[in-house]
Amino acid sequence: MSAPIRILHVFASVNRGGAESRTMDLYRHINREKVRFDFLVNKAEGHFEEEIVSMGGRIYRIPRFMIYNFFSYRKAVRKFFNEHHDFAMVQGHLTSSAAIYLKLAKQAGINVTIAHSRNAGVEPGIKGLLTRILECRLNKIAAHMFTCSRIAGIAVFGKRAWEKGQVMYIPNAIETKKFEYNEAVRDEIRNRFKLEGKFVIGHVGRFDYQKNHPYLLKIFFEVQKLIPESRLFLIGVGGGQEGFRKTAKELGIVEKIVFAGRVDKPWEYYQAMDYFVFPSFFEGLPGVLVEAQASGLKCLISDTIADEIMITDMIKAMSIDDDPLKWARFVCESSDYPRIKRASEIKEAGFDAELQAKKMEEFYLSNNIASLR
Repeated sequence: MSAPIRILHVFASVNRGGAESRTMDLYRHINREKVRFDFLVNKAEGHFEEEIVSMGGRIYRIPRFMIYNFFSYRKAVRKFFNEHHDFAMVQGHLTSSAAIYLKLAKQAGINVTIAHSRNAGVEPGIKGLLTRILECRLNKIAAHMFTCSRIAGIAVFGKRAWEKGQVMYIPNAIETKKFEYNEAVRDEIRNRFKLEGKFVIGHVGRFDYQKNHPYLLKIFFEVQKLIPESRLFLIGVGGGQEGFRKTAKELGIVEKIVFAGRVDKPWEYYQAMDYFVFPSFFEGLPGVLVEAQASGLKCLISDTIADEIMITDMIKAMSIDDDPLKWARFVCESSDYPRIKRASEIKEAGFDAELQAKKMEEFYLSNNIASLR
């Protein structure tokens, strides 16, 4: 039997982020006798590292790209690909620096390069502007362009590339079975966090600008006035957490907020929630909203998020320019609904990792043959 082909995925880390989680979902279900995933990262050991190694994957590290270290970063990447070029292809999820590392991979003899757009926006200011500049030539550099949604594809690769059909849509698939509603798990998590008898609004996401936690806090402030026995259940960590906690204290509601931090089995925590609220400034296609719908949760999200996320009738969009009270009233008025199993609906819509892994395996193997011709 021939050795499996190796796909190098480029990330900042192998921690439990959205794109990293979706890639691991695929890796668990892909035929690893034919395809193996390796990872090039710039941070210390992450959440998935042990699992990756156990499945035959390899992890490499290079310095983080910080714009000001452009020349030293390029030198490190060139050195890496000169020493490690046994990959069938390189799939770059960090589009801000992909124009550098994909070009150098090609020069090292790796003919199949993929740029994977995961987001439809950037932070305001100079950092966001520079990111856009660095991404603008990806449609000329990458052999293939992937995206998780139409708006994310256009944001990174341009409208013309999308309209010409040059950008391939790859759903952010999840392991749907894990997220199926389970009342026993719901009771266990709610007991653990003292949420019995409470109306629980949930959110999963790192504390940074994109996720718009300050607006989420304003929504919850209004909700807890309408439903006093309500709680805000937050999964995630990040630099903005302390500021969020400080504001919550000033509002006198910090004791109504549960900071669960980074969790190992996120599918269990969705069970404890009653409503999922997600007012991001921008997204590609958030896997957490696929997970929330698979868990049978009603979701209220910002209308900046991709239309492809509207998988079930359980999800509604609203403008973040609206008064937070409008969001709060909508949540409270639509909070009484039967919690039923919806995972099969998510699977049928094409967001199942097992099914998506088969499609990606076919792509990797067929393009590997083409690259050798």
